[in-house]
Amino acid sequence: MDVIGDDIKKALREKGIESKVDLILSPAWTTDWITPKGRLALEKYGIAAPLEPEADIEALLGNKKLVKCPQCGSKNTKMVSQFGSTACKAFFQCEDCLEPFDYFKCLK
Repeated sequence: MDVIGDDIKKALREKGIESKVDLILSPAWTTDWITPKGRLALEKYGIAAPLEPEADIEALLGNKKLVKCPQCGSKNTKMVSQFGSTACKAFFQCEDCLEPFDYFKCLK
């Protein structure tokens, strides 16, 4: 986290702006903080937005077709791996358009 803060300060300093970056760890961030606009942005980028906690568990167990493909909108999807490009995402594939995608896990 310190490296990210240092990179931000450096980028701003290069633009002639002196700044301070405060690292705030409490309250802990959760996926509840993602706004509807943020959810749309995730999907537009190709990442399925998180579900509610109970649905998230079912989706990750593979019990129900709940995760919507951000490419075609189908819920005919399957989990390929519990972990995607980062630990907070799972890797899914759409069985209709065949596109792979990340699903952002629900973090509470």
